[in-house]
Amino acid sequence: MTEAAAVRAPGGAQAVQRALDVLHCFHDNGPDLSASDLARRLTLSASTAHRLARTLLGAGFLEQDARTSRYRLGPAVTELGRLSYHQRGLHLAAPELADLAERTGATADLALRSGPHAVIVAGGSVTPKVGLRRPLHSTALGKVLLAWAGPGEGGPSSLPPLPAFTDRTIVEPAALETELARVRSDAYAVNDGESAHGVRTLAVPVLNGSGHARFALAVRATPSVITEARTDWFLAQARSCARALEVLLLSPAERRPPSA
Repeated sequence: MTEAAAVRAPGGAQAVQRALDVLHCFHDNGPDLSASDLARRLTLSASTAHRLARTLLGAGFLEQDARTSRYRLGPAVTELGRLSYHQRGLHLAAPELADLAERTGATADLALRSGPHAVIVAGGSVTPKVGLRRPLHSTALGKVLLAWAGPGEGGPSSLPPLPAFTDRTIVEPAALETELARVRSDAYAVNDGESAHGVRTLAVPVLNGSGHARFALAVRATPSVITEARTDWFLAQARSCARALEVLLLSPAERRPPSA
């Protein structure tokens, strides 16, 4: 790298990070955002937010409503998302998840980890009106991804402060560590009203050959459907699906031995 390039790198890296921050503003699947909305969320000047938005607009990563001048994610994001979806083989998971949902009468979801969130990438919760990110600490999917974290992903100590969503949410790191020890011991995670009252979720890992969770698989319903008496049955169905997904989503070199 030349001296001139070294001098320019920090500014260029900052511009890239800011542009990515703009795109992350749309994670919650909320309404379209104005340049002022972006500036407020990112603590930037209005002129900087406007310049970033216009640059992303020109590259196709944002599009603008001609009537309101507000922004939404653009076609370039859609294209890359679809490419990533197929490159990961996630289109192969959809029939397995649909079959699991039909057999159990529950919603079946598959998620992977992105920082402090579980991101649902396939299953019944992937709908246009619902955001795909879930907190790690308050969801069964998230607990699985934490309990079998991959190299460099970090455990509970890597998370920001743990917000409470109900009176059952775990908000203390030490209590979360204890919960994750139970998850590893039992080989599954449960969310019983920790994200929302009246919802019970069971989750199991989709493990690779190194024993890390590449994905988490969950079945979600009400406590009247996923009763304590039927927990083992639901777990058996979920684990069967998880093993099928190991074959579909992981390369032969990444998979666990058949007897594992």
